[in-house]
Amino acid sequence: MASISSAPCPQLAVRGSEGVYMISGPPSFALNESFGRDSKCSVMTHGAGGRLFAYCNTVSVFVIQLAKCETLLQLDKPKTIGLVISPSGKYLATWEVYSTTPSSPGPTPNAHIWEIASGRCVKSFIMRQNEAWQPQWTDDERICAIQANSEIHFFENGNYESIASRLHLPKVMCRMSGAGSPPHIAAHIPGNKGAPHAVRLFKYPNFDGPGSMIANKSFYKADSVNMIWNKKGSAALIVATQDVDTTGSSYYGETALHFLAVNGDSSNVTVGKKGPVYSVDWSPNSTEFCVVYGFMPAKATLFNLKCESIFDFGTGPRNCVYFNPQGTIIALGGFANLRGHIQFWDRKSFKLISESQAADATFFQWSPDGQHYATAICAPRLRVGNGFKIWHVSGSLLHEYIVPQDNVHIYNVSWQTLPADLFKNKPISKPQGKVIQSAEPQASKEVYRPPGARGKPASFKLNEEEPAQNAPQTEEQKLSKSALKNKKKREAKNKGKPGITDNRSAEQRSALATASFILSEPTPAPAVGVDVEAEKKIKALRKKLKAIEKLKEQQASGKELEKNQLDKLSAETELRRDLAKLEIQ
Repeated sequence: MASISSAPCPQLAVRGSEGVYMISGPPSFALNESFGRDSKCSVMTHGAGGRLFAYCNTVSVFVIQLAKCETLLQLDKPKTIGLVISPSGKYLATWEVYSTTPSSPGPTPNAHIWEIASGRCVKSFIMRQNEAWQPQWTDDERICAIQANSEIHFFENGNYESIASRLHLPKVMCRMSGAGSPPHIAAHIPGNKGAPHAVRLFKYPNFDGPGSMIANKSFYKADSVNMIWNKKGSAALIVATQDVDTTGSSYYGETALHFLAVNGDSSNVTVGKKGPVYSVDWSPNSTEFCVVYGFMPAKATLFNLKCESIFDFGTGPRNCVYFNPQGTIIALGGFANLRGHIQFWDRKSFKLISESQAADATFFQWSPDGQHYATAICAPRLRVGNGFKIWHVSGSLLHEYIVPQDNVHIYNVSWQTLPADLFKNKPISKPQGKVIQSAEPQASKEVYRPPGARGKPASFKLNEEEPAQNAPQTEEQKLSKSALKNKKKREAKNKGKPGITDNRSAEQRSALATASFILSEPTPAPAVGVDVEAEKKIKALRKKLKAIEKLKEQQASGKELEKNQLDKLSAETELRRDLAKLEIQ
């Protein structure tokens, strides 16, 4: 493993209407002159542990070795809008929108796999949908999976001429774990004609016969299903989303979260608040995951592999969660239609490290060093105020770029995907470089209030936010509901007497306020010394006797009672005797 001093400086690639270019990360933020700037770019991607960078400039596709900014491959594929680099950097996959022409009306492959070293096309296939066109490789590239209509084709050891294995299920979609030898496959079979959706786990290449299915989860209400493996390939999270909420309680539809593991475990992930599941993210250690869910303000909870809650982060204006590459910090943010508020939590101590505000941000990504991150306002999500910022985890803004004109846009930015273990021994430190202030005009944090309410504290909030489970309780949170209600009544009564100077001690004022409140109530409060347990028993006995009276009325009307109801009637004398004893005390 590389030491801290030898860790490279990650680069940030920027794609927009002005083309594509790269800048160095903290502390220099200098333009990469060796890479230069291409005037056009339709798609870009990093790969192979950050060693390679691929992009299309609407004329050709290029694969660049970033260490020397050397072109390894150039392809005449001007219409390419999809790129994937294999894990070790041996192959490049390209995708174009499927189309036909009068000169070639027949089916023409629109997806290709290229060997980067030789430039040879090793596989071509037709894929009309851009959601599932990407080939899936294991981390060692020994196995490659390709979607083919209602089948998944598997190729082994770089031999793309013959299919090594097939997974055939109705309208199947799969997600292969990169880790493991052999890997595991999560296969989604859509529901049809009243049958439920199903996600099944298989171990390659055992797809048929008894015992081939390791785990299974069935569910209804799903228009789309997202399968997310952890890094080790030992478990997967299944996010099932229905576009329309049949109950009418949510504009965002309905969402369910399920858990499947290669040891055969399967369960629903039970969350503590009603509403959609906005975001889930696996920890890099593969033993826990964090979920953001519920109607705003949304909750965030960390779960273990038994789907048990480890820590509750409370509620807030958030819809995204991101572990840093080392798994030591958890970022909780609210982007797109939220204000861009971000919290950073230390995973080990569960302490809040810092908070920052990336107003109107539509994008967030951790730097590979785990201490910096980038936010951006990108088109077409937002076409006003496009730009990007680089921050330190302390909340300090280190670099900012805002497009100079309204007709200039940023489409996306992307950190170089360097291995996280290059930086994992680096502790949280102070920001490198100069801390700056954003040049963007800052919106007022104060809400509009009418003149008569100005200078006074707010009387209520639209939504009360819940604190994290380790937050110290306020005095009001320590009180019971009834005690809190009485306290507020006393405070409201005391506020009605302005202009009187009170020189009494705090204890005297509290005692007088309590006495005044008790005397003003139409029903006297219980005196000090009342046995609370006895009051509870009296209330319970009266409830039982009331139920017995109803049973006696039913019996008198001719209704035949059940045995357990007759037993209740026979206990009336004993209940009345117990009640009389308690009322005498």
